[in-house]
Amino acid sequence: MEPSPAIEAAKHIVQVFGTVLAIGMFSSLFAKKLKIPDVAVFLIVGMLVGPEMLGLVHIKANSAVNQFILIFGSSYILFDGGASLRLKVLKEVWITILVISTVGVLITAAITGLAAYYILGVPLIVAFLLGASLASTDPATLVPIFKQVPIKDRVAQTVMSESAFNDAMGAIVTFTVLAVAMGTGEFSLATAAGDLLKQAGIGIVIGGIAGYAAAFVIGHEKYDFLLEYSPLVTLMAVVGAYMTADYMQASGFMAVFVFGIIIGNKDFFGFSMEDAEQKRLEEYVTTTALIMRLFIFILLGAQVDFALMNKYLVGGIAVIVVLMLVARPITVLICAGPDRRTKWSWKELVFMSWTRETGVIPAALAGLLVGMNAPGAEMIASVTFIAVLMTILIQAPTTAWLARKLGLLLD
Repeated sequence: MEPSPAIEAAKHIVQVFGTVLAIGMFSSLFAKKLKIPDVAVFLIVGMLVGPEMLGLVHIKANSAVNQFILIFGSSYILFDGGASLRLKVLKEVWITILVISTVGVLITAAITGLAAYYILGVPLIVAFLLGASLASTDPATLVPIFKQVPIKDRVAQTVMSESAFNDAMGAIVTFTVLAVAMGTGEFSLATAAGDLLKQAGIGIVIGGIAGYAAAFVIGHEKYDFLLEYSPLVTLMAVVGAYMTADYMQASGFMAVFVFGIIIGNKDFFGFSMEDAEQKRLEEYVTTTALIMRLFIFILLGAQVDFALMNKYLVGGIAVIVVLMLVARPITVLICAGPDRRTKWSWKELVFMSWTRETGVIPAALAGLLVGMNAPGAEMIASVTFIAVLMTILIQAPTTAWLARKLGLLLD
């Protein structure tokens, strides 16, 4: 009797999952010993165990399993990041967050696009499509870094919040430029602004409702009947908030991020948990976020196409250098520098200029462009992988060092 193809496929997935968990556990321990963010180690290890090297892990980028890991993993990491933020700090820096996650995306996209146009010699609209897909920062990368490196609160929470809020803007700008590139539309600043307000606004409302409801059933003085099931409540709410927002064509990432903010600041809304239950919930969230993180970045590393990346290696590196050392600093200076209410110091501006890792979200956008046969999609995918490797392997490990040099590390 021949084995069922479905059973064989399931066994393969179980084997890969077990392999990734084992590799991720020891990689995390290694990163802890070296005192560097684990996402950088996960990415390198993923490249080593991928099909182009050792061949231990092979899950296709366009497979349902990989898309599930990307969507749920990013959502849970964003929830974890939102739960670590404090409303008191956000009230101080909200102007910078709003400007840098909207106007800042346009500035970064424009500068990077011009660099691609002159360096790679591609058509201008294709160059701007690349710039748009690279313009947003990545919460799946930045949130874990700031959970591991204790940076001054208002700096860490500004960068984390920006990475959550600018995903929607990055996607909107990318698909607006794509419509122009494919001749199916034209750029309209008013339309883009309207789409952003809709996606972000609905996402915020859904996340707020989900957060308040979850806080009520696990933290209300009388009606906390699901207190002992608080880990399951948060898990269910993350899925529910993302899917509800996505169904309403809003930002699911925004919804889970706001949900996390509500849960992390439930005392502000009059809810509280017993210390033992609160500790149990925090331990569950920390462990689950670690599992999601190692899966995302090991698989991302395993999916690096070296042949495609080599095709645009030199020009791609030059474009990413402009993104890191020109586009990002200019964006931070224009968007955060004039914020008189926050009064950013030059050290804080320098740190924010350096910290803008590219990761899961730009990689996902590049994958969508390839699937849609967008103009220059092959080049965009290649340069995006170069951006992921350069920013995570160069910027992530140096985060703590730079913060220490600038005096931004907490005791």
